[in-house]
Amino acid sequence: MALVAPVEDGKIVETTSQNSLKNTSGTSNTGMDKDAFLQLLVAQMKYQDPLEPTSNTEYISQYAQFSQVESLQNMSESFDLQRASALVGEEVYIKTTTSSGETNYVRGKVDYVVYENNKAYLAINEELYSLEDLDTVVDPEYIAAYDKAYEFVAKINKLPNVYSIELSDADTIDALEKEYNEMTDYEKSFIASDVLTNLNKYIEKLKELRLAAGENSGTDDTDNPEDTDGAENTEGTGTEDTGV
Repeated sequence: MALVAPVEDGKIVETTSQNSLKNTSGTSNTGMDKDAFLQLLVAQMKYQDPLEPTSNTEYISQYAQFSQVESLQNMSESFDLQRASALVGEEVYIKTTTSSGETNYVRGKVDYVVYENNKAYLAINEELYSLEDLDTVVDPEYIAAYDKAYEFVAKINKLPNVYSIELSDADTIDALEKEYNEMTDYEKSFIASDVLTNLNKYIEKLKELRLAAGENSGTDDTDNPEDTDGAENTEGTGTEDTGV
């Protein structure tokens, strides 16, 4: 599995992919596996008391346990390979931790799966990550709605204070109002109620400015987002406070 490490300021920088693969190889030989079990069995035979040797019955019993451990391990590896194959095409989050304890998250679609030494590695954006570092599998519709809501809130946060807006901000506010009205109910559920309240304040303030300037209000009242001004009445909005 060839990897190329980036170099910054003359030092090799470890990527999240390399960190994931290193942690996997570093932990692959830890724990009680079939090889360790077999080594214990051989050590027991080598250092047994010659005056009280282990009976054939005990050896058979221990060998049966060894076979059971081997079967369980093979079953576990087979299950991991099947699980990895089922993830192809899915949107996932990969969580890795560096040697310094820093946590990194990588989000992307699993393009393909690589199998090496009975281990499964997920390929995301042409980088390999251990299946052991899989954190979350998400629905593409959820991701799209979440990203849309996140960008929508970011646009509102870029606006000046509601009492400081001018008619030059009208196009931006009108566009935000239109964007919200064109969202599906599912997409609207990602917009927190306080964000919607804030948007309505901008819309109402813009109406006041237009009236003072002798302009049209720009949009009909029926097209405005549900009124949540004042007492924060969110009834009938169909929104859920998700904190976006």
